[in-house]
Amino acid sequence: MAPWLLAPAGAWAAYAWGSYLVPRNAVWRGRRTDRLAALTFDDGPDPEYTPRVLDILTAEHAPATFFLVGQRAAARPDIARRIASLGHDLGNHTWSHASLWLCGPRRTRDEIAKGHEVIASATGQPPRFFRAPWGMTNLAVAPALTRLGTPCVFWTVQPEGLRAVPPEQQVQRAMARVRPGAIVDLHDADGVRGAGARLLQALPRLIRALRDAGYTLAALRDLL
Repeated sequence: MAPWLLAPAGAWAAYAWGSYLVPRNAVWRGRRTDRLAALTFDDGPDPEYTPRVLDILTAEHAPATFFLVGQRAAARPDIARRIASLGHDLGNHTWSHASLWLCGPRRTRDEIAKGHEVIASATGQPPRFFRAPWGMTNLAVAPALTRLGTPCVFWTVQPEGLRAVPPEQQVQRAMARVRPGAIVDLHDADGVRGAGARLLQALPRLIRALRDAGYTLAALRDLL
């Protein structure tokens, strides 16, 4: 067992939850003065679903941000390069998608730095943003991100989390919670079984619903 997991419960709680009490470099939403919303995608690139998501975004002329897992970007650099070539923003979702609540400081630094490096190598440009898997951060995250110059981006709307949600209900959930500056968290890979397939059904409807409600879709670099 990793030595960090043997730490007293109080020390672990301070290490994990303390990062939310002092949220350095953390972003939960964009500016509220404009009716903008950002679509963000976690867990890819997926060889089956990510290319089809990109096709939908291209057809809809919708910018987005992709938080890539380093291992998956290394396995499919062609898809990672396509994301960048289409002008979408890149984000770092760690090297292996490990829970940072279970990673000590050294492993945390390695997960962030290696993910950043591999994504930059695969795409030809460094990721602008970072998002921790499941939004689980710790006190070692902020110093690591400061060195890289990337903010930690959370979300304000998550249509599907740890449990499967039907496509139409995903759209309804998103529209009930969206506000100006919203960051919408979607998944273009199967973290939850069938997530990618459900997203392909939900995404065109969600884009239309947001635009019908008067929202302009923006990349994170513009929203923030």
